Amino acid sequence: MENHHPIRSLADIETVSAPEFVDWSDELFPGFERFERQGVGATIRGVKGGQGPALMLIHGNPLTHASWHKIAPSLARHFTVIAPDLRGYGDSDKPEGGADHSGYSFRSMSEDLVAVARSFGIERMAVVGHDRGGRVGFRMSLDHPDLVSHLVPLDIAPTHHVLTNVSLGWGLEAYHWFFMAQKYPFPEKLLCADLNYYIQYKLNKKGVGLEIFSPQAMAEYVRCTTPEQIHAVCEDYRATVSVDLAMDTEDFGNKKIQCPVMVLWGSNSHCGRHFKPLQAWGDWTDRLEGCDIPTGHYPAEQNPQLVYKALWSFLNR
Repeated sequence: MENHHPIRSLADIETVSAPEFVDWSDELFPGFERFERQGVGATIRGVKGGQGPALMLIHGNPLTHASWHKIAPSLARHFTVIAPDLRGYGDSDKPEGGADHSGYSFRSMSEDLVAVARSFGIERMAVVGHDRGGRVGFRMSLDHPDLVSHLVPLDIAPTHHVLTNVSLGWGLEAYHWFFMAQKYPFPEKLLCADLNYYIQYKLNKKGVGLEIFSPQAMAEYVRCTTPEQIHAVCEDYRATVSVDLAMDTEDFGNKKIQCPVMVLWGSNSHCGRHFKPLQAWGDWTDRLEGCDIPTGHYPAEQNPQLVYKALWSFLNR
């Protein structure tokens, strides 16, 4: 199709001729309907809208599905967009993680979302995941190659690569990986001492400023930063350094993602500064493209038009 060439550079994105971008409004997700569906051991809530091929947008930490509100209306003109809150986040259930924390593994989160997709009658869908959501999409792509048609991880390197290539610089920026994975209730008690300070600092520390977040989305992030969510997020990180790493270590060199993969990362993010994302993702897929873009860690909120154009090109091939 015209202009749908592989994305190898920022210039490739800028030359994409995509349908008009729809500016976001004060109302989050206008025209979308809220849904509540059963996952696998958790009730998953989110929003759904649009028409066309299925596209699931998976948020990261410390966010909710609201992180997609700037880009979802444009995508919904061409796709059926499903934007869930992961288990433990937002308005979705926050079950116990269990003694081994596997209740918050990326596989558990993935199985919830597979169940959501199946409940809507979806047999094939594209997956875009930011931060933790990209890791959920990664696991879903390995476990359910029949379901995932395209995978777009935003601003991450694969978990196995991250945890086997820890550097001083990355550790100082991404200290929360190890702090939040500490034994309960140490991180929970410290973080819950001032939840508003925590969420403001967490979102601001990526070098882009809070002004990239709309007031409506920011209000959602503050509302959802509760002691219950903090505990769930800590369980998420405890699972990452234990059961998730074990799963990825078992699969490394033995399994590859079958669908096309496009990786986008911010040139002003910890991912861009400390990893070579294309090289890292090349260990997991032979169908890879992508590039860095001029954003920090939250590309869909900082430069939604650019991300939209890249997605339009990739998802229409």
